[in-house]
Amino acid sequence: MPTTHSALRLRRLIEAAMELERRTMQLYCLFESQFPEPSELRTFWFDMAQHESRHFGALAFVSGLLESSSVRRLPLAPSLTAPRIRHLRGVLNACLKEAGRGVTIERAFEIALDIEGSEIEDVVLDLLEALKGEAERERAAKLLIHDLGDLSYMIEKYTRDHALLERADELLEHRVDRLRIAKSAKPRSLHAVRK
Repeated sequence: MPTTHSALRLRRLIEAAMELERRTMQLYCLFESQFPEPSELRTFWFDMAQHESRHFGALAFVSGLLESSSVRRLPLAPSLTAPRIRHLRGVLNACLKEAGRGVTIERAFEIALDIEGSEIEDVVLDLLEALKGEAERERAAKLLIHDLGDLSYMIEKYTRDHALLERADELLEHRVDRLRIAKSAKPRSLHAVRK
């Protein structure tokens, strides 16, 4: 059976989201090699890259499901649009170019905050929810909160930039609030279905 236009479009958008995750992972790998000491800092960047690789793997799995069946139907995340992907690709390209020239640890943390607070993570969370359900989104959101907590700790420990630390803490609180709101809305919707 031939592939439908919407299925082909979904596959292309998933591949574009995978590319965003791959390039984010590449950015954190670059920081891991630029900041090998102390080992705690190197491990932090390694963990950040590893978490991005998990998102990449989840999206690759979904892409494989689509490849294996031309009739498989999966919902499209509303945030996953071609213009948004192009914008995010531009953001990542600029970050990678700057990081490739070498940056200070403060700037590396700032770039990481830009990425973790950007729409890149929102696109991936929305896509994971659309393709694998609310539980997968919640798991990924908790991992993002963990990463932001670690990022805040590293900023506090390895810089004296209070504004950057404040920004990291605000982003962390924002993500925790969003997860709390999503979790509190879930039981209400289940209750409404039972009625």
